[in-house]
Amino acid sequence: MNDIILWLLDVVQSVDPVLRTALAGFGILLETSVLVGLIVPGDTIVIIAATAVESPAQFVALVLAVISGALIGESIGFALGRFFGPRIRMSRLGRWLGERNWVRAETFLARRGGVAVFISRFLPVLHSLIPLTVGMSPMRYRTFIAWTLPATIIWTLAYVSVGAFAAGTFRELLDRLHYAGYIFAGIIAVFAVVVWLVKRRLERAVDGETPAE
Repeated sequence: MNDIILWLLDVVQSVDPVLRTALAGFGILLETSVLVGLIVPGDTIVIIAATAVESPAQFVALVLAVISGALIGESIGFALGRFFGPRIRMSRLGRWLGERNWVRAETFLARRGGVAVFISRFLPVLHSLIPLTVGMSPMRYRTFIAWTLPATIIWTLAYVSVGAFAAGTFRELLDRLHYAGYIFAGIIAVFAVVVWLVKRRLERAVDGETPAE
């Protein structure tokens, strides 16, 4: 197991740090602006990029790139919602997303306002739909950014920290423990379980705001 994990980490680390950081930021931009996150989750992109962090400078650069990418992407999503929202909703893509998800986003936003924007950053589907939905709502862009910025910072720091910590711990223990790979997997697994529990709790809160069909 150690050999496999080491090979995977080395593959990621072999990518030029500047390119790797830029790709992570661009991936998050696409995730939050054109719904790529429904296919390739942003947390996967960030965790993978974070495993190659080798220094505090790289850590800070990755954090800033991901935050910037998320804010730019969500700003694009907001603009798309403002100018093309109804058309997107009625398009083939909008119908594929499902009317229930649009109603969930609209209802949650209408009832919770900025809090809905903050919480949506941590939820699948909604974090891609909310920028579009906000763009179609009376909420101002400045208010939208004021709520999504702190959520994006928290989300980014959590994922980058866990990815970097898991990979760093693995490399440090590799020569001393034959089960270092299991420690790496355990860190990621524990984090995944915590994230799943938090998402489940938040999803229940969102569903509680949505009228039953």
